[in-house]
Amino acid sequence: MKRDIRTLRDLTRADMDHVLSLAATLKQERGEGRLRPLLAGKKLALLFQKPSLRTRATFDIGMTELGGSTLFLGPDEVQLGTRETPADCVRVLDRLVDIIAARTFAQEVVEELAEHGSVPVINALSDLYHPCQVLADLLTLKESKGRIEGCHVVFVGDGNNVAHSWLLAAEKLPLRFTLACPEGFEPDREILESAVAAGADVAVTHDPAAAVDGADAIYTDVWASMGQEAEAGDRQTAFAAFQVNRELVARASDDVVVMHCLPAHRGEEITDEVIEGPHSVVFDQAENRLHAQKALMVWCLSGD
Repeated sequence: MKRDIRTLRDLTRADMDHVLSLAATLKQERGEGRLRPLLAGKKLALLFQKPSLRTRATFDIGMTELGGSTLFLGPDEVQLGTRETPADCVRVLDRLVDIIAARTFAQEVVEELAEHGSVPVINALSDLYHPCQVLADLLTLKESKGRIEGCHVVFVGDGNNVAHSWLLAAEKLPLRFTLACPEGFEPDREILESAVAAGADVAVTHDPAAAVDGADAIYTDVWASMGQEAEAGDRQTAFAAFQVNRELVARASDDVVVMHCLPAHRGEEITDEVIEGPHSVVFDQAENRLHAQKALMVWCLSGD
């Protein structure tokens, strides 16, 4: 059966544990100078509608380290939805490659690729979800805190695609997730209600100071993502009280870790003092995109 990662709902709890365990093993082996060609001869298509640093670099390097090769197809090559439909595109690519990672705007593009393709499709980012980022975050959380179970992760900022994927992670894992956002910037209602119905320990508040009290991890992201540039001025006003700074971090637990999926707008959602400070694991997260995605590709193609 084909394995797609459209959202984290495509992984069971056992699948997620397996991927995170394999990611930790592959990271350790890489640090020891051992690279196993687990995907020798396999071909990955990187189908991107949006520019990227971490996503492109980590998938490309990851597949190379696993013994495979990559084909990058940027927005000018394919022009998904205008020059070529996602369905037609994937029906060509699945005769040429073994797996596809798609970085898109609309989640519907990912769904259409997965529906019409015969090879696994990984959501490398959409406007609605960012499963690869949160898998890397979970690996980072386990490394830095020694556990995932019982951790309280507080996301300070917009109810965006990263927050949505954390809500889905909380459906599967025994962690507590709180989103502190301004009024009007709550997460998608259906996603939140689904997480609550699944028994996830999740909450939404408009008080960042109260939310981070005793938190194990404070997470933030840019206030205006790609495609929201026209709203940047209004968002800066709305989010002014939601900056992750020294005062906010001081309200959390003494060993709190500070997370950011990058790129960061320093001085806006997070201060230089915090992102460069002793609590920051931001660049560990960036590196862990490599290890988590390597494990995810192996899982998608291994069938075990």
